[in-house]
Amino acid sequence: MKKVLGILVIAFAIFFVLTQPAVAADVVKGAGGVIQDVFNSFIDFITALFR
Repeated sequence: MKKVLGILVIAFAIFFVLTQPAVAADVVKGAGGVIQDVFNSFIDFITALFR
């Protein structure tokens, strides 16, 4: 079941990139921005912790 679900997710991602590349790029940029914000907040927390 997990293998089939994984294949379906990958197939959907490929389909999404091929049919709407600009939207797919915006999604990736948005996710990257969220990850960057999380890491920056974590770094701020660690910095404040050791001051």
